[in-house]
Amino acid sequence: MEQGLTNAQACRIIGIDSGTGRKWRNGRSADRRQKAAPPIDAVVPPSGPSRYLTEDERLHIADRLRERATIRAIAAELGRSPSTVSREIHRNGHPGSGAHRPHAAQARSDARRPRPKPRKILSNPELHSVVRELLDERWSPEQICHALRTRFPDRPEMHVVPETVYQALYVQGRGELRRELAGALRSGRARRRPQRQANRRQPRFADPMVMIGERPAEAEDRAVPGHWEGDLIIGKDSKSAIGTLVERSTRYVMLLHLPNGRAAEHVRDALVATARTLPVELKRSLTWDQGAEMAAHRGFTLATDIPVYFCDPGSPWQRGSNENTNGLLRQYFPKGTDLSVHTPEHLAAVADQLNRRPRKTLDWETPAERLAKLIAA
Repeated sequence: MEQGLTNAQACRIIGIDSGTGRKWRNGRSADRRQKAAPPIDAVVPPSGPSRYLTEDERLHIADRLRERATIRAIAAELGRSPSTVSREIHRNGHPGSGAHRPHAAQARSDARRPRPKPRKILSNPELHSVVRELLDERWSPEQICHALRTRFPDRPEMHVVPETVYQALYVQGRGELRRELAGALRSGRARRRPQRQANRRQPRFADPMVMIGERPAEAEDRAVPGHWEGDLIIGKDSKSAIGTLVERSTRYVMLLHLPNGRAAEHVRDALVATARTLPVELKRSLTWDQGAEMAAHRGFTLATDIPVYFCDPGSPWQRGSNENTNGLLRQYFPKGTDLSVHTPEHLAAVADQLNRRPRKTLDWETPAERLAKLIAA
């Protein structure tokens, strides 16, 4: 078959049945193809999938590909991400035909796995010299990587990704690049700061947080008014702040005056005072990020009976209306200015002006008009 013959032709030449030839090539009984896909727990161990694909999983992928199953269907059966299955097919397929042969794929995977591997920058003196030169010019690793691809378009051995440069800078005891070159990075850090996984983060507050995944569905579809998003906009040198509240259904804005700073008790008191001005139908929930200013969230809930839901770390889109409104507010409160100079009357005037501004997302109604309609209904 490596000479270009089909399975049937190759089997005829050596005098075996074509089914036997398929078994030899795939390392598995060909009659499995005629059966339904095995149950997931026959492929995935009860404890869940390991980091690496197993040989049984590769056999399952090969069988299902012959049955013309989709990548997403195969991934669901294995309990894997579709990108994992797609990457397996492209990286470990047969170099000539691209077909997925499970035992050969397992061998290729095993051959790539041993560590430590020789580092690309260390093993290529020319690449090492170019990277060092550009770091001396205070280029970022990402800029360096794009420059290498532009200068050496036909030389893949001169191409690296930004992570390769970072590894060469920060890994200790390797000597790929001069240690002092780490100072050329804009972060100025001589050591790399580890990134904690979200599921290993320490609890943010003494009182447990209720995460956004538990927020009522009515808040998500914006059909019912009274669900708010909140945040702070920060002034010069982080010494002043203004609290912002946006109602999700109507984009109605309210601003919190924080003359004494943004400590948790100050934010709590301002939120309580503002919430007490609202009618009952507008007191359903508040969504905030995990900023330290919300450490007293339980006190706010006890005082107002409004539950607080917290966004996931690094997920500003979960408060999209509030983020957009904060951008609008920067027209009135530019970055780098002292926000403590603004009086409660001025904040109310700014909020009123925004609430009388037509919005495309509201079919060109104003937030004030939309809010009045929903309350009247």
